[in-house]
Amino acid sequence: MGLLNIISSIKDRAEKFLNEKNVVTDILGKMEEKTGIKKKVIALGAVSLTGLYLVYGYGASLLCNLIGFVYPAYYSVKAIESPCKEDDTKWLTYWVVYGVFSLGEFFSDIFLYWFPFYYAFKCLFLLWCMAPMSWNGSQIIYNKVVRPVFLRHEATVDNMVSDLGGKAMSAAENLTREVLTTLVKNKAVIIPSPPVAQSEAKSLPSTSGETSTAKVGPSEMNEERRFFR
Repeated sequence: MGLLNIISSIKDRAEKFLNEKNVVTDILGKMEEKTGIKKKVIALGAVSLTGLYLVYGYGASLLCNLIGFVYPAYYSVKAIESPCKEDDTKWLTYWVVYGVFSLGEFFSDIFLYWFPFYYAFKCLFLLWCMAPMSWNGSQIIYNKVVRPVFLRHEATVDNMVSDLGGKAMSAAENLTREVLTTLVKNKAVIIPSPPVAQSEAKSLPSTSGETSTAKVGPSEMNEERRFFR
């Protein structure tokens, strides 16, 4: 009975999505007009081809990451813009679980890469985490795993983050101070020299008449006066 409820909930959510006005439904509507095939059938075929590509296709990792990112990112933006805060909590929970899963996958990807149908199971896991139900994967993993671990080590992590933040600020201040001190010491200070004082203008040479007059004594001057008389 539980499985039937899950399938029914997913079916209702898919029909609601196909009836909404968005880019995907616009593309499906145009394809329905050109081919005469219903949107539901086209969407089901696209999902089936995507599943086959995740199993046998090249670049399945990129496609799987897009599936786990694009749809939640779109609805996260809608949740931010909506006045209701319930959907904000829902998608924040998903992103926390997605981050924890990505961190674990980073260290185990070298082993999981060789696991058969790994990306198909990863895609199903991400779809389960974003499923439109109250007990989807992100809610279960957060409440059963992430939240208890976080509450148990919250104080320790807060102290560690505070200490690291203080040490980082202190190191940045010391580094900045040392850099400024080094720049001041190594800066070549060029003091402009005062302008050279112009030498005094040389006196013009005196004329020959003035020179000769200056050299003539008073006795010679008297003799000249007697001569002219």
